[in-house]
Amino acid sequence: MSDATEANGTAGAAEAAGSGPTGQRHVRVVLVDDHRMFRTGVQAEIGQTAETGVEVVGEAADVDQAVTVITATRPEVVLLDVHLPGGGGVEVLRRCSALMADPERPVRFLALSVSDAAEDVIGVIRGGARGYVTKTITGTDLVDSIFRVQEGDAVFSPRLAGFVLDAFASTDAPPVDEDLDRLTQREREVLRLIARGYAYKEIAKQLFISVKTVESHVSAVLRKLQLSNRHELTRWATARRLV
Repeated sequence: MSDATEANGTAGAAEAAGSGPTGQRHVRVVLVDDHRMFRTGVQAEIGQTAETGVEVVGEAADVDQAVTVITATRPEVVLLDVHLPGGGGVEVLRRCSALMADPERPVRFLALSVSDAAEDVIGVIRGGARGYVTKTITGTDLVDSIFRVQEGDAVFSPRLAGFVLDAFASTDAPPVDEDLDRLTQREREVLRLIARGYAYKEIAKQLFISVKTVESHVSAVLRKLQLSNRHELTRWATARRLV
C-alpha cells in the first residue's frame, strides 16, 4: 500500500458516508483482485472521483492484504473477486464479518468476478456479499451497482439472480455440499479444469499460476476429497455437475 492510499483512508474515514462536501454523491471503494492489470483498468474506468463520485481508497491482491486494507480504510463498498490467493472471497467476507455488521458504518461487499458458476455466486452471497456482477459489466453499470450496494440494495447480473433465488427461495434447492465446501475457491477452479481434461500446463497458463502451484492444488484437492487420482476426481466432479 502506498502512503497516498493510507492518507486517503485516514482522510476518508473522517468524511460522512454517501456524499462529498458539495452534496454530490460519493462512495469510498476498495478493489480486491489478484490481477494488477485488472485493478488498474477498473480504477481508470470508475475512479475519476469528480465525474463518477467513486473514490478508490485502497487495493489488495490476496486475502491477507484485503483484510488489512479494508480494516485500515473502512470503505463503504468493497469490489471483491471470488478467486483470491489465501482462501478466496469467502474468506475475506468471513474475516470482515464484524465490519459488515457495524450498524453505523457497515462495509458492504459487491462481488466482481469472471466466474458465473452457481457455486461461486451462492458461496459469496451466503458469506454476506450484497451482490454479484461479472467482469463483462460496463463501467457505467458498475458505478451504478456500487452506489446501489452502498445504499443497501442487492445487485445481481440478471442470469445470476436466478441462482440466488433457487438457492434461498426454492424448497427444491440442493443442500450444501460439505465435501465441496472443504475446497478453497482456487482449488475448485483447478478441480473444474482438471475434470474438463486440461493438462497442468494449460491450467497454469489459464489461471496465471505456475505448474508447481497447480500440482499443489491438485494434491490438496485429492487429499481433502480422499481421492487417489485425477480419473477419480473427474468422476467425482461429473457426478456433481461441476464440469
